[in-house]
Amino acid sequence: MYAAVVRSFDAPPRFETFQTPSPQGEHEILVDVVAAGLHPRVRSSADGSHYTSDGALPMVPGIDAVGRTGDGELLYFVAPDGAVGTMAEKAVVDRRRAITLPADTDPLAVAAAMNPGMSSWVALRSRLNLQPGVGVLVMGATGNAGRLAVQIAKLLGADRVVGAGRSHERLQLLKDLGADAVVPLNSDSDGDETATALGREAGDIDVVIDYLWGRPTEQAVPALLKARTDRSKALHWVQIGSMAGQEINLPSAFLRAGNLNLLGSGQGSVGTHAILAELPALAHEISTGALTGESVAVPLRQVDEAWGMHVSPSQRIVLTND
Repeated sequence: MYAAVVRSFDAPPRFETFQTPSPQGEHEILVDVVAAGLHPRVRSSADGSHYTSDGALPMVPGIDAVGRTGDGELLYFVAPDGAVGTMAEKAVVDRRRAITLPADTDPLAVAAAMNPGMSSWVALRSRLNLQPGVGVLVMGATGNAGRLAVQIAKLLGADRVVGAGRSHERLQLLKDLGADAVVPLNSDSDGDETATALGREAGDIDVVIDYLWGRPTEQAVPALLKARTDRSKALHWVQIGSMAGQEINLPSAFLRAGNLNLLGSGQGSVGTHAILAELPALAHEISTGALTGESVAVPLRQVDEAWGMHVSPSQRIVLTND
């Protein structure tokens, strides 16, 4: 079969032939891949930087996809652990890690939105069991996953959702997606302007969905704790991404001066079964248009070009086998 093949972590995948995988277990089948999303998680696997990478080459990237069975059934699936990736003409599907999609589903929409949407959906449903009426701050709300997080928080019953990000223009667009307020994360050296805005708009929120970490989080933690009406009220800080840095400087006093609960959400902190259990509900919301995103379709044969394409934060590249 043809596939996107990584032979060096220093170069993008190339379109070339690769051994067609074979189903092994009783629950596995071979499907034709229709669409596979080019997610940041996929890029980090392809360059060897993801924390789950074992360094083995050659490899086919891709962690999920929409595929079609020989009987015409449309599936969304998460690739089995250790299997050949989904950026190929064919892929092995473990039926226990797949859900059937309605026949009229837009495969591009599902392939583009499931992975970025899953990050906040699983965090709010599995890690926190979000209760209706709470307040949520999304750090990194102008990115693809952050935009979906704003929508998902509202969909799951949040009373107040605040989006924080760098682009003033894209922040304003979040209000059409359900954000009650937005906060620009400016690059001011002392952070006073950013801290004041965060405290004013999000001082009494209950949950932070953090895609940034790094300097923005260093600014936001003290800003929110100092602005809280009741510091003993729990502030659940869910770390999902590190777009702004891998580390932060967190003085111990902040853990004593407020009820700050730090936790992560991702592979390892959430079990595979818990993630899979959330797929049907999330896929339904995407399929019905309740959660909106934008896909940019690129043929698999142009994977090397897709790797270098620049798209807006609201868009997700999807490789297709059309």
